[in-house]
This record gives sequence, C-alpha cells and structure tokens, in this order.
Amino acid sequence: MQETWRWFGPNDPVSLTHIRQAGATGVVTSLHHIPTGDAWPLKEILERKALIEEQGMTWSVVESVPVHNDIKTRTGQWQTHIEHYKTSLRNLGEAGITTVCYNFMPVVDWTRTNLSYVLPNESQALRFEMSDFAAYDVHILQRKNAADDYDPEVLARAEQRVAAMSEEEKLLLEKNIIAGLPGGDGSYDRAGIMAAIEEFIELGNEGMRANLFAFLNEVVPVAEAAGVRLCIHPDDPPFSLFGLPRVVSTADDARALLEAVPSEANGLTLCAGSYGARCDNDLVKMAEEFGSRIYFVHLRNVKREDDGSFYEADHLDGDNDMVGLIDQLLVEEARRKAQGLPQMDIPMRPDHGHLMADEIGQQGVNPGYSYAGRMKGLAELRGVIHALEVVRRRAS
Repeated sequence: MQETWRWFGPNDPVSLTHIRQAGATGVVTSLHHIPTGDAWPLKEILERKALIEEQGMTWSVVESVPVHNDIKTRTGQWQTHIEHYKTSLRNLGEAGITTVCYNFMPVVDWTRTNLSYVLPNESQALRFEMSDFAAYDVHILQRKNAADDYDPEVLARAEQRVAAMSEEEKLLLEKNIIAGLPGGDGSYDRAGIMAAIEEFIELGNEGMRANLFAFLNEVVPVAEAAGVRLCIHPDDPPFSLFGLPRVVSTADDARALLEAVPSEANGLTLCAGSYGARCDNDLVKMAEEFGSRIYFVHLRNVKREDDGSFYEADHLDGDNDMVGLIDQLLVEEARRKAQGLPQMDIPMRPDHGHLMADEIGQQGVNPGYSYAGRMKGLAELRGVIHALEVVRRRAS
C-alpha cells in the first residue's frame, strides 16, 4: 500500500518536510482556497503539484473536490457548478493526478461533538456523543420535531446535559458541530443551518440518492475520458443527523452506487472509521466485495457505544478488525498486480490521530490532524503491513 498523508496546503502547521520525515511518499491534499463550486485552474493544480514534488513526494489523491450543495439539491446554479466540476476533473487528469475523493453529505460534513476527549493516558481524541448532539439539536438549535429522532433514554440524558451546561459550553458544542472541521465544506451560523436542514429534509433519502446518481451520470464520463477515478467518502457518522438524508452509510449504499454507475471511474473511499462507526458494517467483507472499486483507504479505528456514540481509538485498538482489513486490501493489491492492472498500490493514509505530547495546548493544530498522533498511527499501520507481507512471502 502507498503510505500517504493529509496536507492542508502551505498554511498547514504540518509541513511537507514533516510529512517526508514521517515516511509517507504520497500527499493527499486539495486547493482549499478555491471556493466550492468554482473550477480548479490547471495553473493552480500544477503549482500545488510542483510544491509536493520538490519534496520528493507525489500528489497521490485529491481530497476533495467538494460538491456544491446546489448540486446535491439540484437547485440554484447546480448546472454551472457541474460544468465547473467537469473542468476541474479534466484539468486534474491533464496534470496527471488521477484519484479524486469527494463526499455527498448534506449540510454538515464530518461531525464530532468533542474535539478534545481525554483518554486514560491523557492524550486527546475526537468523540461523537449522541446525548450531546441531541442536546444541541433539541434544546439549543430547537429544530422542529427533533425529539422524534431520538430514543427516550438519549432524550433524558440530553435534557440533563443541557441543564448542566454553561453558556460557554453550549457555544463550544455548537461550534464543534456546525462551524466546520478541517477538510469540511464550509460552516454555518444557527439561522443558516436551519434553512439548509429544512431544504434537505424535504428532499429525503430517495431524492438525495437520485441526485447523487444523476451527478455521477454527468461527471463520470468526463472522469473516464480524463483518466481520473472518483472515490466517494462515506457519511461520517454513517447515520442521519438533524433528520437529514444519508445515502453512503452502509454496504447496501455502496453496492447501489456502484451498480447505478458501473464505470471503473466510479469507485469508493473505504474509510474504516466512518463505515466502522456502525456495527452492521463488516469492513473485511466490504473490502472483499468492493475491492476492485476501492481506490483510496482511510485507516482509522473507533470504539463504539450502543446509542451510536463513539470515540476515535488507537489505530490498532478499536472495534474494527484493522489487521483483517489490511490483509484483505493486500489480497486486492496482489490481484491487481497479477492481472497487470493500474494502481496496484492502494493509497492509504492514517486517518486522524490523537493529540499528544507537546502538541496538547498548542495553537493552530487542526482537530484530528496532529503530527505526533498520525505519525504514531502510521508507524503502527506500517508494522501491520510489513508483518502481513512477510507472512505472505514465507508462505509462497
């Protein structure tokens, strides 16, 4: 597998030199300064690519070319935005960057309620706490009929939580949920998110799915012609928030998407932490079934709780079978190699990492994207890959 690293561009406190020192050979990045919906100019793509190559690495994956909300709802300027998306894909293909991750999540991108959940060893993790989310949705945002979406036990805990919160704690919770996290697409204030939620709730799951398939039917032929492969990131968390539709949360969702647009240019990002936040997603079986269409992998682990809450665990110490998943991905790589197929090495990155050591309390560290935490995760994953490859060599 190709070891890659998420980089947020020249303003990222983790530099390209740091990434090279961690041992990664590929960089996962985006042109974050270009507004969502605008086309990516070839000149800007080539400038970013040159920065990476000057450090002896490759721009392995674009994460992401964000999809404008107008495309997801097929309202407003959606046709213009789709044409801009096609232009971006053509320009990326011309620049030789051939793997593009994207997502189709409505309103909120990846979401957590606590960005500094303290673990027993005093490092800090990201956490999604269902009762805190319900406290915000029902009591702070006061979304209409929000209480209907939660179990009575969760609602009882949410009421207790909000009663115990100071105004400062309520504002922090709101900021964590709706102000936007690294790599996410934009942020909202309270009035803005209410309006956006209502529009997507009216669309519903089937409308959202239809719009995703319509988008793919328009852009996949362009990607195909440009030599680009798209790989959709799953919903994070992989269940409804704010009553919003979710259409990339389960193996059934992935299967329907690949069947709807069967082109090889239409593929998946297998995010272990996102899919794995549901106990009914078997990651090893998903890697086996969808292996030929998995073009990018996020390796992250979670500890799940019965009410849907979870926190991001050590990469090898959560509820997901990380060793089994990596083993199955190596099987897929061996298949590609035996058949002489392109992209034999699947790009993977250590997704998120605990805040630890001297980075605790530092200003400017992106939540989930600490240097030390990800370097620790990468080292652990590298060890698993190496051990599995040695076992294979000895068995052959």
